[in-house]
Amino acid sequence: MRIGILGGTFDPIHYGHIRPAMEVKQALALDKILLMPNHIPPHKQQPNITTAQRLKMVDDVCQQLDGFALCDIEAKRNTPSYTVITLEKLKSLYPEDELFFIMGMDSFLQLQSWYEWQHLFDFAHVVVCQRPGWQLDMSHPMQQILMARSQSALEEPARYRQQNSGLIFPVTVTPQDISSTRIREQLAKGEIPTDLLMPVTLDYIQNQRLYLP
Repeated sequence: MRIGILGGTFDPIHYGHIRPAMEVKQALALDKILLMPNHIPPHKQQPNITTAQRLKMVDDVCQQLDGFALCDIEAKRNTPSYTVITLEKLKSLYPEDELFFIMGMDSFLQLQSWYEWQHLFDFAHVVVCQRPGWQLDMSHPMQQILMARSQSALEEPARYRQQNSGLIFPVTVTPQDISSTRIREQLAKGEIPTDLLMPVTLDYIQNQRLYLP
């Protein structure tokens, strides 16, 4: 199987997470997408609600989407969610499958600050979501890595078929100006962002009275 992995705080999960994941799933013909809430994000402030509440929202979304599933291995960890440790664990759980770790271009540009980032490629391919027509500056330190490992989603040369980790797949996704921070601010003011959240998520937030001041 070809399995995509999208991690995040999902505080709350919104269409800015879901739609790019769906586009990547289609572009790379993935069999499944694992949505993986983290417990202690190393690069962000702590979430505004409990891990259990975030897991419930992500699970609700996965129940609505074909080929999506909740992955709770980071949420169960009481240490920071270092991606390389997570991918090593996932590779042990799915030894015969190809793993595709999905990130945005903004995260990819900061990849060298991640814990043991070079070893990510030992366990998975990396999918970099980018805006249409976007090009990485040739002087950027990640440009050489991108060029050396980059693989088009449209072609499968022999080297790719023989290699189930270590490549980078740039995928152009539809730009979306959605942020969890803005959604939380709207909810705190009593506004209902129906165009940004799946109905099942909005129902849960309202029933649990989340994000109120």
